[in-house]
This record gives sequence, structure tokens and C-alpha cells, in this order.
Amino acid sequence: MAASSSAISNPSFFTVTTKRHQSSSPPFSFFCTRPANPFPLLSFCSRRRRFTPILIKASLKENLGRVTKTWGDFTSLNYWVVRDYYRLVEFVNSFEPRIQKLSDEQLTAKTAEFRRRLGKGETLADIQAEAFAVVREAAKRKLGMRHFDVQIIGGAVLNDGSIAEMKTGEGKTLVSTLAAYLNALTGEGVHVVTVNDYLAQRDAEWMGRVHRFLGLSVGLIQRGMKPEERRSNYRCDITYTNNSELGFDYLRDNLAGSSGQLVMRWPKPFHFAIVDEVDSVLIDEGRNPLLISGEASKDAARYPVAAKVAELLIRGLVFYLLFPFFMTTSCYPSPLYLIVCFTTQHYNIQLKDNSVELTEEGIALAEMALETKDLWDENDPWARFVMNALKAKEFYRQDVQYIVKNGKALIINELTGRVEEKRRWSEGIHQAVEAKEGLPIQADSVVVAQITYQSMFKLYPKLSGMTGTAKTEEKEFLKMFQMPVIEVPTNMANIRHDLPIQAFANARGKWEYVHAEVESMFRVGRPVLVGTTSVENSEYLSALLRASKIPHNVLNARPKYAAREAQTVAQAGRKYAITISTNMAGRGTDIILGGNPKMLAKEVIEDSILSHMSHDTPDVEVEDPKSQKVLSKMKIGPSSLALLAKTALMAKYVGKSENKSWTYEKAKSIISESIEMSQSMGLDELQRLVEEQAEMYPLGPCIAIAYLSVLKDCEIHCFHEGLEVKRLGGLHVIGTSLHESRRIDNQLRGRAGRQGDPGSTRFMVSLQDEMFQKFNFDTEWAVKLISRITNDEDVPIEGDTIVRQLLSLQVSAEKYFFNIRKSLVEFDEVLEVQRKHVYDLRQLILTGDSESCSHHIFQYMQAVIDEIVLGNVNPLKHPSSWNLDKLLKDFVAISGKILDESCAGITVESLMQSLANVDEVSDVDINDFCFPNLPQPPNAFRGIRKKTSSLKRWLAICSDDSLSLKDGRYRLAANLLRKYLGDLLITSYMNIIQESGYAEEYVKEIERAVLVKSLDCFWRDHLVNMNRLNSAVNVRSFGHRDPLEEYKIDGCRFFISMLSATRRLTVESLLRYWSSPMDSQQIYT
Repeated sequence: MAASSSAISNPSFFTVTTKRHQSSSPPFSFFCTRPANPFPLLSFCSRRRRFTPILIKASLKENLGRVTKTWGDFTSLNYWVVRDYYRLVEFVNSFEPRIQKLSDEQLTAKTAEFRRRLGKGETLADIQAEAFAVVREAAKRKLGMRHFDVQIIGGAVLNDGSIAEMKTGEGKTLVSTLAAYLNALTGEGVHVVTVNDYLAQRDAEWMGRVHRFLGLSVGLIQRGMKPEERRSNYRCDITYTNNSELGFDYLRDNLAGSSGQLVMRWPKPFHFAIVDEVDSVLIDEGRNPLLISGEASKDAARYPVAAKVAELLIRGLVFYLLFPFFMTTSCYPSPLYLIVCFTTQHYNIQLKDNSVELTEEGIALAEMALETKDLWDENDPWARFVMNALKAKEFYRQDVQYIVKNGKALIINELTGRVEEKRRWSEGIHQAVEAKEGLPIQADSVVVAQITYQSMFKLYPKLSGMTGTAKTEEKEFLKMFQMPVIEVPTNMANIRHDLPIQAFANARGKWEYVHAEVESMFRVGRPVLVGTTSVENSEYLSALLRASKIPHNVLNARPKYAAREAQTVAQAGRKYAITISTNMAGRGTDIILGGNPKMLAKEVIEDSILSHMSHDTPDVEVEDPKSQKVLSKMKIGPSSLALLAKTALMAKYVGKSENKSWTYEKAKSIISESIEMSQSMGLDELQRLVEEQAEMYPLGPCIAIAYLSVLKDCEIHCFHEGLEVKRLGGLHVIGTSLHESRRIDNQLRGRAGRQGDPGSTRFMVSLQDEMFQKFNFDTEWAVKLISRITNDEDVPIEGDTIVRQLLSLQVSAEKYFFNIRKSLVEFDEVLEVQRKHVYDLRQLILTGDSESCSHHIFQYMQAVIDEIVLGNVNPLKHPSSWNLDKLLKDFVAISGKILDESCAGITVESLMQSLANVDEVSDVDINDFCFPNLPQPPNAFRGIRKKTSSLKRWLAICSDDSLSLKDGRYRLAANLLRKYLGDLLITSYMNIIQESGYAEEYVKEIERAVLVKSLDCFWRDHLVNMNRLNSAVNVRSFGHRDPLEEYKIDGCRFFISMLSATRRLTVESLLRYWSSPMDSQQIYT
């Protein structure tokens, strides 16, 4: 470290290789590159022979690094774990010859055989190897893809509840079929969780062929599905869904008013899950809890006013005033001016945690503008609105955090670059953004249900995941989920070349070099993928390329680009293709060198047929792909052209003769279904289908046949073009900024060099990038260093030292966000225990039988009586000192009209006399107990079940070891009083229900509704209180108290109070209803 710091402090220690009189290479070399040449080291060394030592040194360093890496792999734990998995691979391979001889029917019958074996006591481990061999053969027959040995290892890693790290293009989707099939044999359901609807639908259709062929049912959960569809899909053996739909279904099920509204597999909705892009779901999305909100207060009018106030407030203003004055001497005939500098600052911001703090000047100005004496006045609160308006002004930028579309502010997911139309920021932030943009403001919201992804996925008894980048976060996965990360070897060696990071002093120089590098690659025909961090940056670079007349495609959150997402990514590997994308995480489509033949064939079909099927236009504006102007044209064979012409004529004729008017989306859906048909049926079968339906104009089979023919032409074209691209060096990836995690940078790098293809990557970093500004990293030393070395801030430098320094800043950002996630998990663990108790109780009420419902009612009544008694008695003292007067008043208040006649005989004197004589009682019939001189409870405990219930309540009372009862001399008197009053309330309730004459089903429906609605009401208020506590508890750290411990203590106290209030409201509502059934609607208000 000392050496490193000394190097930085002494710029002369570095040597620039562009100087002519340099004879030897220093320990650290920075290469000042030219914009037109992306590989300066090779060009410098080829032009001047004296640079040969540098090349030799680089070669020795590269070879030494390769040897070190090999030795490191050999000594790592991962190496031996993977080596152990190869024994399973050999076992699976031994089954393959036998499985290959089976017919389709015999292969399908293996599923029933496996289930019989599991039913007889065998475990999943016993059948794992054979089951994997069956899935491998099924995939070979239905998809034309055979699992590689390394993919068998990936499937075993998933089955063991671990995370399989597999590089981009290694076939994670196919790997998931192994573990999904094996665990689905138990019949308890498997969830394959992706990051968006598109991937879920693609995988369900694509990989679902394998599972359906083997006799398993496959379900799909998509946005907009009705509850009936969701329920049937969750009942399937394997269900494909995305993480947000899964989370919201779980929350909605726990807001359901009846068991008929539940959609998941209750009482055990979770069994085994495979999470695709597990690092994105559990880590990146981990900072944002899932919330279901309800409409709250009507404060919409305050947001525009607060937005105007925020415009008045200024952060860091410097201004000057000139004061003229005259000198009386003849030396100064002209007036002089005194310049006085003033600074003002109305608020401070912290970019790191998006926080705002008003200064004294800011508070005074805001209060004057709003004509209020106190921003924090409870009767006229403005502070929250002003703070949110300032946050919207400083931290939420259009085309970065959100876009405006159709009069709405739509959130851009920072991780995927996609628009999330159904998502809104909470705590008034979204309303503040709408006010800033002058949009209609939607009503404020209050949290009704919430859960984090970490808490939800912990509910799975068995959890696994797969991704291309998880090793850097292995410690976090182990600590939070007990899931190790296993690096699965690649099927072919990775030959991608990662070029050194280039550091720029300012953003202008960085974008100039990015533009120059894209242009140089375009001239030779290499495909380029440029990764940016925002819509704003992607469109800025697009404007630079348009100015140079370089055709390119843009992929960001704007609808006109997002509509062609799959096609854009699929063709990003073609010759001359230039693609600018905001983020490549979760795109789901591989970049194949030469192009994706299946996507290309689908485009040809749509271009030829779509216009004949529909005259409508797309619902969203679609950007024409500009790079198509320079991409090589597809050569369609004569037979394919004939089939396309025939299919187009048929589509045109069907549309006219049958008077069918397809919408644009419906026409595309028909084409997609036809292409799906071509993948599940053979050519001979399709031709036979066309002949059988000749008189009915079989448009679907004709499209499928045309697609298969065009696909062959596209495969030939893409193969030859792919060879040409490989000769040029493969895909070149450019990163325009370091992300907040090395893992996201690696996701972008992984797009190049898939499956042994050549490729290269380059990251260009400006010290003005948002990451450095956001975390207030000190980069001034690097700016000075660059200026002294290059004499030009627009020229970059490269070198191990500065790269290490920049990466250390990135590691600091990773640690910061890890601490945020760790804190979120620790605080959520408190709420997680409470949530589990409430949701389990709620599901027990909804799905339980009538006896279970009655049991809860009786428990609630006894608990309310216990609270009344224990709040007014002291078992350490004689009953004469007990507050019996208040006890009776509380008891009468809770029971209402239902006990008017029974309570008439209970007075303080009679109760005191009965309690005083308790010690004289030697034998008690607990099922028919009554104090002397007090009214006898109705004899409602008839039958074994009711007597058993009464006995269980008495045992619970006796086993109560609360501090108020422990070691009390008069504990028996207090317990008997609890039992007597509990019996009196419960039996009176049972009698009045019986006398009402209502059917038992109706009674249980009312009881269940009251139980659920009371619980929901107080749980919703409890969530609001816990969120407020979470925000306020950090202040207690100034008093040297641990905020987490304070949160646990107060949270526990809140929860106990919430349960007590729930029980009391439930009992009061039921007693009030049955005492006057005509007012039944009141229980729902």
C-alpha cells in the first residue's frame, strides 16, 4: 500500500510509452491511446522495434498469470466439489445407452415408474442419475439438444440447493429442466422463477415441451391473468413465473377474504424453487420490498404547491454585491466599488442515500412561502411534502429513473433497463415526481401488505439458483440463505480478451473515445455492443453515432425501442451490427455470432405475411432498425420463396373470404403459435395436416412449413456469416461506466466470448461518472495525475495501479450496498416472524373447518377475559385488595347486551365472598364449575368435543407462567375467576347463536369474516407503525443505543398490542352482531 501511495504522489515515477527516447519499461506503464486504434499496445510495438521488451514483458506476465490461475483453480474448494460431481455424470452416462433404446411411450412411462418408486420409500437421490438420463433423452428428442456433461453438473448443483454459476451461453435454461423434473416427481410443485414475463413465457413454451412429453403438467403465470387461471397454473407440477408475480400472488393470498380467492397451493404454497438470475433477484432487487398499497389520505393538492416551493430553494448559491464609494483625493477621480461575496444554501443532499436536509435559511424561506409557522405542525404538516419535492428535484431525473408516457411517470428498473408500469414509489415520492412534471397526481397510498424477496424465498424448504455472476457475492448468499456458489466449468474454453480499463479525467473525452472505438470496429465489420447506465447516456451516444452516419440500434426503456428487444439482442452478433443498450441483465436472448437463425426466420415470415393478415398498426411506436441498412441481406431459396408466396396468398384469401379482421397483436400471435407448432411437429406430420385440412385453408400449418424452410436458409446464412465474424475477432463489448457492483460489469463482459467464441471487452471510465459522484469518492488525485501525464484531460491512461485504485472504489460501493441489504434483512427478520404468525393464523382461519373457527373464537374470548382479570388482580395479595369494581365494569363492557340478565346477579360483594371461600373448596368439576352465590353459566359444554375444549382452556390457564401469576398465594382464586368468567361468556355466546336459529354454515361464515377483517385491519395499522418506527429508530443511535435492538423491543411491544386489540375487536364485533343481527353490515365497516 505504501508503494502504491508513493507512486501516486510522485507522477514522475510513471512513464508514458509515447515518448521517443524511452529505452526501458518502468514498473508501471500507462498507454495514451489514440481514438482510432482500440489496441494501442500492438500498434506501438509493431512500429518501433525498441518496444519489443514491453511485448516480451506482457507475454511473460500473461503466461505467469495463466499458470497462477491454473494452480489457484487446482487448490480451490470449487475444483474438488466439481470433481466429485463428475462421478454422478459417469453414472448418468452409463444409463444413456439403455434409455436411448426406449420408445416415446416407454420414455414417458418412466415418470409414473419414478413416482411409484418414491412412494415405496426411495429418495430423490436414489433415482437422480436415471431421472437425469431420461430428461437428457427427452430434450434430445423434443428440442434437438442433448445436455453436455457440464450441464448435468449444473442440474446436480441445483438439486442440491446451491447456486450454479454458469457463463453466458452455457445453457442455464436447459440445465433447469433436470432439477425441475426430478423435484416435480414428488407432486408438491416446483417454481421456476425468472426476472420478467417474456422469459417465463419463453421457458414455459420451450422447456415445457420436455416436461409435457414426460407426462408432467406445466403452468405459466403472467401479468393480467385471472385468479382462476393462476389457481390452475399453480396446481401444475412445474410452474414458470417471474419474481414479482410470485411475490404479489403470495401477498394477495394473504389479503383474500375467503378460501375460494386463494390461488397458490395452500397450506404449503412453497416446495422447491429454481431462481434464474438469482443474484439479480435476491441481491439487486433485495433493496426494494414488495408492497401492496391502498388509498390513503387525500393530500394530492399539497404536492404541486410543495413542488413550487422546491423550485425556490437553492443548493449552494454564490452571489456578489457591488457597493460604490468615492475617494476624496485627486488620485481617485472615478468611483470605486467594494465587492462583497455572499453564499446561501437552503438545503444539503447526500447522493449516497438520497437524503435531504433543510438548513435554517431553507426552513425560514419555506415557512414564509407556505405562510405557516412550523413545517412540522401536526395540524398542518408540510415538511414531508417539501422534503419529497426536493428529493424529486435532485435525485429523480427524467430518462434516468423514469420516463413520461401518456401523462404518467413510469419507473425505469435500474437493473434491467425496462419500464415497470405497475410499480410506484412509496411514501409520496411518486406523487412528488408527478407534481414536478406537471402530471395528474394519483392519490397517496398506505401499505396494506409487504415482504422482501429475501423473506419470501426463505419460505422455500429447498431453494436453488443459477446465474452467470455470483461468485463475488458468495459470502452474502452463504450468510443469508445458506446457499453455496458452485462454478460450473464451461463446455469450451473461454478465449475472450478483456482489455485494460481506460480512465478519463472528464466525460467528454470518454464519449469521444467510445465513439471513435465504435467507428473503428464498424469500419472492419466487427459487431459492437455498448453498455450504458441510463436512457440519457444511450441517446447521447446514439446522437454522436448519427452525426457520423454510423447505423446502429438502441435498446432502452423507451417503448419504441423496447418493442423490438428480442430481435435487437438476437441480431447484435451480425457483421456491422452496432447495438447500444442500457443494461444487459435478464435480456434472456443470447448474442450469437452471425445472427440468431430462429429470430431471423421469424422476422422473414412476419415481413412476408403480417401485412396480408392485418392492416392495423402496432399499439406502440416501433423504431425501425437502422443497422439493417448495412447488414448482409438474407438469401432465400426458391422453395422458400414459393412457400412464402403461397402462405401470403392463403392469409390474404382467408382474411377476405371468411371476413376475418385480425388485430396486429392477434396476427402476430397466430404466427407465433404456428412457429411453435413447427417445433413440436415434424415436417411430414405438418404436410399431412395440410392435406387433411385442404378445404379449410390450413393457414397455421402452412406458416409452420414455410418457417421450417426459411429456417434452413437462415441457418446456412448465419453459419457462414458467423465464421466471418469470428475471423474478425468476434463481438466487441464496450462498457461506458463502472457499475456499483463488479458482478454487473461481469454480466456485460459475459456477452462476448460465449461457448468458446472469440471476443473482446473494454471499459472506459470517466472520473465524472455518477458512481464516483454519488459516493463522494476522492478522485481529484487521479484527475491531476492524468493531466500531468498526458497534458490533455481528454486522453486516457491505462495501468494496473490506477485500475486497482478505481476497482477499490467499486469494492467500497459494494460494501456499502451490502451493509444496506444486511440492515434491511436484519430489520425485516423482526417483521418476518410477526408476518409468519399473522399469515399462518389467517390461512388457518380461511382453510380450516368449522371446529377450527370456533376454537379460535373461544381462544379469543378467553384471552380477552384473561387480560381483564390479570389487569385488575394481584395474586400476591388477598382478593379484598383486588380492583373488582373495575373488573366487573370491563367485563360488562366487553360482553354488552348478551350478558345483561346473567350479570345482574354478579356484584362486587358476592364476587368478593365467593373468592374468599375458594380455599375451602376441595373438589372442583372443571366442566361445570361455578362460584357459590354467583349465577350458573349455561350448560353449553355438552358432548365430548366441547368438554375437551373446556378442559384444554383450563389446562392453558393453569400452565400460564406470566409474572403476574408466578408464585402468587392466591393464584388458584385468580385462575378460577378466569375460568368462570370465560365459561360464562363462551356459553352465553353459544346459547344466543343456538337461539338465533341460523344455519351453522352461515354462523361460521360470519365468524370467519369477522376474524379475518379484524386481523387485516390491525395488521395494516401495525405495518404503518413498524415503517414509522424503522424510520425513527436510527435517531436513537445518538443516545448510544443500538437501533436494531430498539426496533426489536418496540416492534415486539407493538405486535403484542396489535394481537390484543385484534382479539378484543373480534369478540366485541361478534357479541354486538349476535345481540342485534339486523345490524350485520356494521361488522364490515
